[in-house]
Amino acid sequence: MELQKINSPKMIKQLTNKELEILAKDIRKFLIETCAVTGGHIGANLGVVELTLALHKHFDSPTDKLLFDVGHQAYIHKILTGRSDAFHSLRQYKGLCGFPKRNESEHDVWEAGHSSTSLSGAMGMAKARDIMGESYHVVPIIGDGAITGGMALEALNHIGHDQTNMTIILNDNEMSIAPNVGAMHNMFTRLRTNAHYNRFKNDVDGVLSQFPMMRKTADRMKDSVKYFVMDGIFFEELGLQYIGPIDGHSFEELEEAIELSKKTKGPSIIHVITKKGKGFKHAEDDMIGTWHGLGPYKIETGEVIKSESVGKSWGSIISDELLKYASEDRRIVAITPAMPVGSKLTKFQQELPDQFFDVGIAEQHAITMAAGLAAVGMKPFVAIYSTFLQRAYDQLLHDVDRMKLNVIVGIDRAGLVGADGETHQGVFDVSIVAGLPNTVIMMPKDAYEAQDLMKTAIEYNEGPIAIRYPRGNSLTSVAQDYVPSRVEIGTWDYIVEDVNSDVTIITYSESMIHMAIEVSQLLKQDNISIDIVNARFIKPIDKTMMQTITTKTKNIVVIEEVIKHGGLGSIVANYIVDHRLSNVLDRIGIDDEYIEHGDVVKLLSDIGISSEQIAAQIRKMMND
Repeated sequence: MELQKINSPKMIKQLTNKELEILAKDIRKFLIETCAVTGGHIGANLGVVELTLALHKHFDSPTDKLLFDVGHQAYIHKILTGRSDAFHSLRQYKGLCGFPKRNESEHDVWEAGHSSTSLSGAMGMAKARDIMGESYHVVPIIGDGAITGGMALEALNHIGHDQTNMTIILNDNEMSIAPNVGAMHNMFTRLRTNAHYNRFKNDVDGVLSQFPMMRKTADRMKDSVKYFVMDGIFFEELGLQYIGPIDGHSFEELEEAIELSKKTKGPSIIHVITKKGKGFKHAEDDMIGTWHGLGPYKIETGEVIKSESVGKSWGSIISDELLKYASEDRRIVAITPAMPVGSKLTKFQQELPDQFFDVGIAEQHAITMAAGLAAVGMKPFVAIYSTFLQRAYDQLLHDVDRMKLNVIVGIDRAGLVGADGETHQGVFDVSIVAGLPNTVIMMPKDAYEAQDLMKTAIEYNEGPIAIRYPRGNSLTSVAQDYVPSRVEIGTWDYIVEDVNSDVTIITYSESMIHMAIEVSQLLKQDNISIDIVNARFIKPIDKTMMQTITTKTKNIVVIEEVIKHGGLGSIVANYIVDHRLSNVLDRIGIDDEYIEHGDVVKLLSDIGISSEQIAAQIRKMMND
């Protein structure tokens, strides 16, 4: 069957298991070839080809609701729902989204870029179904990493208590992004290796059905015996019918399990064992999570095609500095919520394993654990993506900022991230963190200043401090003999200063400062002189320099790659209002909207953040 001819899941419902195996092979070849050009979450999707085919064969989407947790394993779902002809545009500007998207297809009933949400969403849909007297199936698909998230466990507790009808698919590939960690992961390992329990249980049920009078006594016996047969019957104790473990690459086993779950009254969970990256050796052999999500690659060698850059990745700059200080001070520890590879902490993990903690997909726990460490004199550094920091806002406020604890938060992937789109754009963290009374927020203008600010953070003992850094590589390369210097908290500096300047641009980050320099060069042609200020401390602002700026130049422009409301522009506006000043202020940033996926430069241009557009806005400001 040609993939481009599949316009509905109904087209596969009459296929035999043998035909499905052929189709699975074709899909894998298609994914490997397509993602080699576009990049994407290739490993996760190669692992769920058979599972997704089986789900669409035995359920009726979109009437039946398939909820993909996280969503980066939904490529096969997109192919089966008529979108294979758009796959060349996957994660590209104005192209196919890398995650389920409700406005993209009626089959995308749930959107998720963050983990552990599917069970709560499924509970809502199932309750709506029951209230309205409808009869569709609700099928959340969740990974073994995501199910350890606190939100997922809260939902399981509710689902089991209410005995709500649904079929939960637990996709167990032994990895979330990095290898799974924790006690629940160990439980799943035991479950994988104890397939005898279900056979025993079903045999007992068959006998008991013939002798009803023995049921009560035998049920007690069965409950006792199960602990000898299988360690940790977690799901059944929660009230879920456990089915598995089954081979997630066997259509026969998948069919049997799905049909059994449909006959089950109340909630059931099918424990499916899959191989992440199946069918592509380079992805199959990945032990650390490199092939979870990546850019274009060479099919023959598996080599990732990297763009040319001068400096190191921002994550490496920060983590290497952290390792340097931690090697000399055992109080300094690193914490990551399942992102040791993405946050470039694998070297730290290898060299200082006792000072490193991968807590799994548990951002809330990561922050509060850091608070506990800091409360007894340790110096924890939590490396967390900007988009995932949102999940730990309460912990940052209640457990860290309120107690004024010395926690360093490394806000990775700050700013637009491009291909992963609106669920992953790091544009909300400034607004979130700036409202916390005790937290300092800073962002370096280059790799040199990154080292300076890391030294500042390590030596800062007045409460929490956050350092933002973007995805990708720095434009600067630091000399090996460079000795970092501590920066005074809340101080800015001039990048460009003119005695007779007409406008002051206040900005931060390497990319925005370079854009401001381009703006100043463009405006030279119009005899407009620009001062450029590096606002490396977003909070607290440099009030001394603000006094200088507002006195020197009437016109002020703040440029930032974040949501405008609550950003630096808002803080500067508050300063002007609070001091009853007459300066004209233009704030350039992201308005009230979510930014889609695509090339970052194009996305910025779409929202009015380019050197030409900013120059035009300043010209208008000068003429008004």
